[in-house]
Amino acid sequence: MESYEDTLDALNRNLPLREKLVQTHRVVRKQLPFVARIAIALYDPKTALLKTYLHSSGDDDPLSNYQTTLGEAPSLARLLEEGRPRVINNMLTFESGKHEHTRRIGRQGYAASYTMPIFGEGAFAGFIFFNSYERDVFTESALNYLDVFGHLVSLMVLNELTAARTLAAAVRTSSHFTHVRDPETGSHVDRMSRFARLIARDLAPRHDLDDEYIEHVFMYSPLHDIGKIAIPDRILFKPGELDAEESEIMRGHARKGREIIDEMLANFGLDAMQHVNILRNIAEHHHEAVNGKGYPAGLKGGDIPLEARIVAVADVFDALTSRRPYKDAWTNDEAFAMLQRLAGEKLDAECVEALIRGREEVERIQEKFGEDRIG
Repeated sequence: MESYEDTLDALNRNLPLREKLVQTHRVVRKQLPFVARIAIALYDPKTALLKTYLHSSGDDDPLSNYQTTLGEAPSLARLLEEGRPRVINNMLTFESGKHEHTRRIGRQGYAASYTMPIFGEGAFAGFIFFNSYERDVFTESALNYLDVFGHLVSLMVLNELTAARTLAAAVRTSSHFTHVRDPETGSHVDRMSRFARLIARDLAPRHDLDDEYIEHVFMYSPLHDIGKIAIPDRILFKPGELDAEESEIMRGHARKGREIIDEMLANFGLDAMQHVNILRNIAEHHHEAVNGKGYPAGLKGGDIPLEARIVAVADVFDALTSRRPYKDAWTNDEAFAMLQRLAGEKLDAECVEALIRGREEVERIQEKFGEDRIG
């Protein structure tokens, strides 16, 4: 019997999703060498945002850290309404170039594209794009071939996201059942997770953050306080100031959060899941202070994981601007001023300035996810 090497063997191994996509692209190019890029955009149904997520083309990346509403991409909106893929064999005839993503694609020089929607359990999840620098290449035979790989890539992406979202949902459910009266439920996590994503996107060029990292900060930031499920209600919901012993117990929620996450990863068999250290770092280190006086480890400055510094700013800002039983909501101006006072001491100054620069988006998020009076 002759030996044969499986060209997609990489998909059987525990590799990052990006590496699997790159290997899939290599296989596609053996048959269709004109396919220059495979890219993934994810859809957020709560905000109708399309967000760049993954691509296979190295530095050939015209849309890194980009997002737009589905309404600002009318041809993609029509594609979704019709429920079928889209073929463009001559990009010169495509749209008018009035949208930022269209202009970026045009500057990159792509001449043709094939776009497939991604559906998981019947729900729209995003798009797959096959791009080429050559015109008139997406023939019927080429499309038949790409359909197979498009669905394969869809399954890889959905599998990755399902694992992360299953873990997140399990953690959130545990928290809800344990502390259904926690004032930081409801819209708080919707807002602060999007504030965290806003900060990460702003920092991306300076810290070389890719879209995968940004998306996982967004997905995992709502789980920062999971360790509070181990805090007794008499302390968690105490209306007055905590005494020294109570404060020490409360501070223990950071390490406890890391322990809970490690246990859940083991129980779900997700120990090897990619990017899970982002979740661990957010849960354990979001109360560290850049001056080294935070907890639980007393980390200082750049020793604090970036994702924890991002989440700390997003969380403090939303806490300040949210109404609580013990305080009224601060205005954004008041909250921004407080963040600037805390910058360089408790909070990361770069993250603070990133949030302030995104004020318009902050206000859109607040308008979309107003206070949940029931929660």
